[in-house]
Amino acid sequence: MALTEKKKMPHTLLIVLSILILFLILTWIIPAGQFDRRDFNGREVVAPGTFHFVEKSPQGVLEFLTAPIRGMISAAQIIAFILLIGGAFGILNRSGAINAGLGSILEITQKKPHLKKFIIPIIMFLFSVAGATFGMCEEVMVFILITIPLAIAMGYDSLTGIAIPFIGAASGFAGAFSNPFTIGIAQGISEIPIFSGWEYRIMVWLVVAAVAITYVMMYARKIEKNPKKSIVYEIDRGRDFTTGQSEEDLHFTARRKIVLLIFLAAMVMLIAGVNIWDWYINEIAGLFIAMGLVVAVISGLPANTSVSAFIDGARDMMTAALVVGLTRGMLIIATDGKIIDTILNSIAGIAGHFPKVISVQLMFFFQTLMNFFVPSGSGQAALTMPLMAPLSDLIGITRQTAVLAYQLGDGLFTNIFPTSGVTMGILAIGKIPYDKWLKFMYPLSIAFLVIACLLLIPPVVMFVWH
Repeated sequence: MALTEKKKMPHTLLIVLSILILFLILTWIIPAGQFDRRDFNGREVVAPGTFHFVEKSPQGVLEFLTAPIRGMISAAQIIAFILLIGGAFGILNRSGAINAGLGSILEITQKKPHLKKFIIPIIMFLFSVAGATFGMCEEVMVFILITIPLAIAMGYDSLTGIAIPFIGAASGFAGAFSNPFTIGIAQGISEIPIFSGWEYRIMVWLVVAAVAITYVMMYARKIEKNPKKSIVYEIDRGRDFTTGQSEEDLHFTARRKIVLLIFLAAMVMLIAGVNIWDWYINEIAGLFIAMGLVVAVISGLPANTSVSAFIDGARDMMTAALVVGLTRGMLIIATDGKIIDTILNSIAGIAGHFPKVISVQLMFFFQTLMNFFVPSGSGQAALTMPLMAPLSDLIGITRQTAVLAYQLGDGLFTNIFPTSGVTMGILAIGKIPYDKWLKFMYPLSIAFLVIACLLLIPPVVMFVWH
């Protein structure tokens, strides 16, 4: 047993802390530098040609010790969102509606097995649309609590349950054609019409989404045929995906059907709110608190039981909340150490010394590297596009192509970077060790890498964009 413990992958929090220490060390090694900033529609962006070295600002023990609390303060909104969503789902789970509904789906797929093969592609496609249009990202955490037990009930594993919404939304985010938080900001900074060039981007989105869906389906079918081939087979065997009710308590009663209808109505409201009324984290959290209150009343849960369920649900999200705060602390260390602009300036100039086809690939790799340090789509756009747009003019490729290199570099690999609070938070919610997730993701990541490089060639050599 002791030997098994020694071979275990370090806990997610330890991985995040290790990277935080790495960032701290880099502030002592990498020269400090800064770009001047200018205002662009209320957002600070880099002013090209203004980079200059500044006095070093190496981060020490005090900065390391205060980074977690500063990160949590910076990410307080997302942390509160995670805890409140967990509490609302705690009430939903305690109602028994989720397990009863999953049992009903399982019965249907057992009676009509031909329908089962459509569930994963349909759900992933819907999440991909959400990622491509309104930039679904943090919202995926809402669905993990549903799709993991759904995948388990269908004979798959918890990795499949995470991949359905997470990889689905990520494929849409990477191949987005109308995501205001990535395409909108990047094109605005690049001074090209917002959401222009959508025709080629739709093709990019369809290709990326198809590859993602195919990969998850192939993995799921392999697990269905032989559960022992699951990367998390031993982990899933030791987990309880029920909420503790007896078999008699899990009948799909009228009340539970109404509860699920309320949940579906909340999902519709979420989509409408984000797209029509510009809802973000505050409004979405309020929506799910309302859902939890209505579910508690409809399901007949006593007040004390509802409160207990809410607390239990929030407690299950505690690790995810801590991870999000710590990952934000990494960015604070790197920013205060003044190394991000130096990295940006050093790498950005390299692309101009190669042929156009190679230069655009280097821009893509550069954006991917920057995504490790700045795992925020809008933040990365504000940081890199003021440099990439004029650089694309100099090397003879269109600004649309520079935006495409940015969106692919930003979106395709966030789900494997341990600096991403969303990625590490989702793994914490699903109780999946980071090494297991990497083992699952590396074939798909290699495929994404190849596809991205290929998709960047037509805009350069075939004049897809003028």
